[in-house]
Amino acid sequence: MYREFSVPRDEEILNVIGEWPETEESGARLLKWEGSEGDSLTLSYDVLSRSVRARWTGRDGNELLDMYREGASRLTVSSSPSAALISIEFNTGECAGALEIQVAPSLSVRDRLLYT
Repeated sequence: MYREFSVPRDEEILNVIGEWPETEESGARLLKWEGSEGDSLTLSYDVLSRSVRARWTGRDGNELLDMYREGASRLTVSSSPSAALISIEFNTGECAGALEIQVAPSLSVRDRLLYT
């Protein structure tokens, strides 16, 4: 059974976290951030395939994290005076969870996926 992957409009992403999603040739959307220590984080998401990929690279170019997951159901963006966040919810039938990415003031990734 197909489930929709709900994402905010590009304008909302820009207004809330200050980044405009680029469009890749495949149609996936791409967001990039540079950390204060020279590291970088790239998030791509594809609404049709309900997939998300997060890649975190250190200042020396070494890959710290490369995570790909399908079954995304909802992407939200939020900001407060202390942080800007992206949250992606997943539901594959057997498993459910969330990927939380903090993009300001520093980069961090928290992932949870559990059996339902």
